[in-house]
Amino acid sequence: MTQPYVVDINPIAFHLGPVQVHWYGLMYLVGFFSAAVLGEYRRRRGRLPVTRDALSDLFFYGMMGVIAGGRIGYMLFYYAGGPRWIWTDPLALFRVWDGGMSFHGGLVGVLVAGLWWSRRHKLHFMDTVDFVAPLVPIGLGLGRLGNFINGELWGKPTHLPWGMIFPNAQAEDHTYAFGGTIADSTLHYAAHPAWQAVYAQFGGHLPRHPSELYELALEGVVMFTVLWLVSMKPRPRYLVSGLFALMYGCFRFGVEFVRLPDIQLGYLAFGWLTMGQILSLPLIVAGLWLLWLSRKAPTLQLHEVATPAKSGP
Repeated sequence: MTQPYVVDINPIAFHLGPVQVHWYGLMYLVGFFSAAVLGEYRRRRGRLPVTRDALSDLFFYGMMGVIAGGRIGYMLFYYAGGPRWIWTDPLALFRVWDGGMSFHGGLVGVLVAGLWWSRRHKLHFMDTVDFVAPLVPIGLGLGRLGNFINGELWGKPTHLPWGMIFPNAQAEDHTYAFGGTIADSTLHYAAHPAWQAVYAQFGGHLPRHPSELYELALEGVVMFTVLWLVSMKPRPRYLVSGLFALMYGCFRFGVEFVRLPDIQLGYLAFGWLTMGQILSLPLIVAGLWLLWLSRKAPTLQLHEVATPAKSGP
């Protein structure tokens, strides 16, 4: 087996004096900026009858929804020890260095923000969701790229030629072997004859699926391409949102088979079911339901571009 690529990238992009700017944070900023630019492009083409200022408000509230919902979702679904932190250690919610973000929580946060904004501007909520859905995959893909740069959320060991070595995987081996809930550590695989030679060849490391790049390709590139092309023409209400939910749910559910589950949770059932798969099932169901509703739903027609009212004489 040829020497695989070692994912050992400096997570710090640059310094601004004493401040360290991380690639992961930059991915979020580029994702939000790209969504804002493409959203304004769609607005100017008459896809949503609002002003530029109103659309800016939508993206601001949506950004707040992603951050708040993503963090709360992580604490509810992925935090070690379950939701007991709510009454035993509520300040854990703000210790972002002890955990991450949840896409499913961020999605709920965006939907809540979108619902409030839609009611304020007297728009059908699902028209807003259909408008925003094609803009989201860019941020999803960039987020997975940030995970890859950080060398986190790696996959299971693989003999495939594109397998990569994640040094951080070895650092967590003792957690898996002594008190962890799953047996997918490097130490576990190294005990099997099929992996012993590979384990020795690469000095105690095993090539793993670059599951972050799989998700970058599927949740980012594929979803953006499909949703953008479909939404280039006016479509029935619910259609674009249904495609988004269905594709993300299926892609995430599938990639979870080659991605290691969160170390504090492990597999939740059957020796393979992960929290990510459980949270993706409602999205698959919702996607199918929205597509079914779209069969008899009205189509939002193009509008004249809304501009701010002029003041003065």
